[in-house]
Amino acid sequence: MEFLFLPFLATPVWMWLVFITLVVGLLVLDLGVLHKDDHEIGVAESLKLSAMYIALGLGFAGFVWWQLTPEATAQYLTAFVVEKTLALDNIFVIALIFSFFAIPRQYQHRVLFWGILGVIVLRGIMIALGATIVANYGWVLYVFAVFLIFTGIKMLFVSEKPHDLSGNPLLKFLRRRMNVTDEVKGNEFFVRQPHPETGKITRYATPLFLALILIEIADLVFAVDSVPAVFTITTDPFIVYTSNIFAILGLRALYFALAAILHRFAYLKYALSLLLVFIGSKIFIADLFGWEKFPPAWSLGITFAILGAGVAVSIWKTRGQAPDEKAASTV
Repeated sequence: MEFLFLPFLATPVWMWLVFITLVVGLLVLDLGVLHKDDHEIGVAESLKLSAMYIALGLGFAGFVWWQLTPEATAQYLTAFVVEKTLALDNIFVIALIFSFFAIPRQYQHRVLFWGILGVIVLRGIMIALGATIVANYGWVLYVFAVFLIFTGIKMLFVSEKPHDLSGNPLLKFLRRRMNVTDEVKGNEFFVRQPHPETGKITRYATPLFLALILIEIADLVFAVDSVPAVFTITTDPFIVYTSNIFAILGLRALYFALAAILHRFAYLKYALSLLLVFIGSKIFIADLFGWEKFPPAWSLGITFAILGAGVAVSIWKTRGQAPDEKAASTV
């Protein structure tokens, strides 16, 4: 049993196994017990699930405190909060994808579940590569920092264009290369049915599969911002990966809870942009004052202050506004 105490990416193997076992258990509970049968997830159920995942994510900070250090705990909490907030942008895109493909509400959880599985693997690959690069080329952190500052400034001053999925190059490619049904076929990602020209039984992808692919690609795009952001908070692969995955695990529940009221967070974009600028600036501030690193406790406090102000301003400015009808009908 000595191998359990051997370091893997600077953290004992047994700690990784505890985390993986917890994640697998949650996924089995989610799909195998709580959502064994397809059904519409209401706001009350989604809020309960969101609270459970947030509580687990915050509770894992206690495990980090117990086994690592208070400094690592502050870094984990900062990374968890940042990743959870950046996931809000992902929810906007997911709502758009479901609306475009007219995915019925009772099947949306199924798509998101398998999408999360893909995200767990893809984020693991990206973080492992990032950790290797940072370990061998420390100056890459400065590149990440500059990228985050630039991204934050761009978000602050450049208005986003409405997404038009009909012209998406990947979607066009998939439709050219695959047989795709015009409508959803229950909860299936693939079905077999007669070809309209030959009459031969042919394998068809359904809109659920196309929605799944676009959701995976969307997460890769968002990961370009979120993964560098976490590496500027901490370079510990265990903290980076666990904070990412706990933030993502609750994304499904958070989607069903927030998709219909995302208009209430319209001004959170500006808080996110300031947060990215702050995270990117920390490494330069630390160098300026001769610190080894920016104090993690300060980082956590400033992160909460920026996001708290963004949420408060958003709720105040959008009071009395009705939700977007198209988004509301999708969820």
